[in-house]
Amino acid sequence: MMTFIFWLVILVAGVLIEASTFALVSIWFAVGALAAGIAALLGAPVGVQTLIFLVVSVTMLIITRPLLKKLMPQGYIPTNGELDIGKAAVVIEAVNAAAGTGRVRFDGVDWGARTENGAVIDEGKTVIIKAKGAAYVIVEELQQ
Repeated sequence: MMTFIFWLVILVAGVLIEASTFALVSIWFAVGALAAGIAALLGAPVGVQTLIFLVVSVTMLIITRPLLKKLMPQGYIPTNGELDIGKAAVVIEAVNAAAGTGRVRFDGVDWGARTENGAVIDEGKTVIIKAKGAAYVIVEELQQ
């Protein structure tokens, strides 16, 4: 019964790790632990349980990982914040580092704004978002 509990712990850990990462790194071991746990309930010796765990885990990895990789998106997928880079925004409060001011609005949301070089940009001007931080954007005035 102790070995069954051990395999159950491995199973739960594998599922929790996979659920938190979605990286396809531990689900194979969870399936192997399930098979080894069933073997433990059927009275198989620990060596056989371990062998079943290894064989099932490796087999699942070899067979299913290439198939799942084909189904998963390929290449780099930008975050929502990265998708905002290059968008136009309107200055709603003059961007002035010396005065500590600067706000822009894009997509209906107001953001604190700064410039890379400390340039002052007046209210009402159109700017381009060059970078995005947690609560601010780096902007550059759009040259008409």
